Amino acid sequence: MALIVHKYGGTSMGSTERIRNVAKRVAKWVRAGHQIVVVPSAMSGETNRLLGLAKELSDSPSPRELDMIASTGEQVSVGLLAIALQAEGLDAVSYAGWQVPVRTDSSFTKARIESIDDARVRADLNAGRVVIITGFQGVDPNGNITTLGRGGSDTSAVAIAAAMKADECLIYTDVDGVYTTDPRVVPEARRLKSVSFEEMLEMASLGSKVLQIRSVEFAGKYRVPLRVLSSFTPWDIDLAEEAKSGTLISFEEDEKMEQAVVSGIAFTRDEAKITVVGVPDTPGIAYQILGKVADANIDVDVIIQNVSHDGKTDFSFTVPRGDHTRAMEILKTQVVPALGAREVVGDAKIAKVSIVGIASTMFKTLSDEGINIQMITTSEIKTSVVIDEKYLELAVRALHKAFGLDEAKA
Repeated sequence: MALIVHKYGGTSMGSTERIRNVAKRVAKWVRAGHQIVVVPSAMSGETNRLLGLAKELSDSPSPRELDMIASTGEQVSVGLLAIALQAEGLDAVSYAGWQVPVRTDSSFTKARIESIDDARVRADLNAGRVVIITGFQGVDPNGNITTLGRGGSDTSAVAIAAAMKADECLIYTDVDGVYTTDPRVVPEARRLKSVSFEEMLEMASLGSKVLQIRSVEFAGKYRVPLRVLSSFTPWDIDLAEEAKSGTLISFEEDEKMEQAVVSGIAFTRDEAKITVVGVPDTPGIAYQILGKVADANIDVDVIIQNVSHDGKTDFSFTVPRGDHTRAMEILKTQVVPALGAREVVGDAKIAKVSIVGIASTMFKTLSDEGINIQMITTSEIKTSVVIDEKYLELAVRALHKAFGLDEAKA
């Protein structure tokens, strides 16, 4: 008997019929003798609907109240799934994050998990119950409900699996695994049977929507085997077949890993570029610019500082597109006056394309397609470029073909 954590995304929980199918799938695993903890997302579109209501009432709603509102979507999901499992004849119980409790810091809308008390959950499992826990949320030291940011249910599931030393964490989603790139952009994209944590971490950080980056970080830190698989396969698929389907995300030394180096193309449209023009080229300038942005809990990605002329330089970086306006305001009101910079320029119509693996032909391919590269960043196993958003799909298709990813054998 194994302890398995199941995570189901919003599409998988999108209707009562789909919730019934999730319950039947979970029941199959339970009847095979496994202990199961389920972490579902809110029903598809529900979180956006709830936050939209708040935005109708205020242009700048309180982050604390946004978390109070957004957390209710997952609470509906766990209650409905518990009822569906009970209808299947199983003993099931649902918990909100604060009831477990999943303890977080107090960074509303972007909280980070600090600890999980698994005593209550273990007691239920040992009593033969299926335990369903809200994803995406927890409770801070002051008893406030917090949320983990978009995609946070993945992080919740992996963190719970880590805390409970689960044998595996299965991430059920609307795709049947991790692909060399998005099949909606490149129909020839192929599914990978397995991928290393390092490669998956790069792909998640570079814009792959399959897994949230913090969930992969958790999995790597606590060595939790992950498997990405589809919730849209028939619920009564043979258990042994289902357990080996999808994509396994594990360690490179794992004997089950593919021997060949896995390359993939990740991309994101959800970024914006900001350039602070004419700043003094002095030590500490990066901190003086980015420190204010970081204090506002805004993530910075690609960073470039141009060559100095007459003691002045231009400093460019990317931020999530949703934080673009706020970052621009911080820079205009706090950074530019303090540094004596000339101006701040923003561009919310950029995209980032990244190669995970060896990328010696990347620049030639983009050049051949007439695509201008605005920014470049590299690491040991990836290269990322920032380009005009209108060239995104052309770039991804050209690179996928240039690297032969549609021809490689899975």
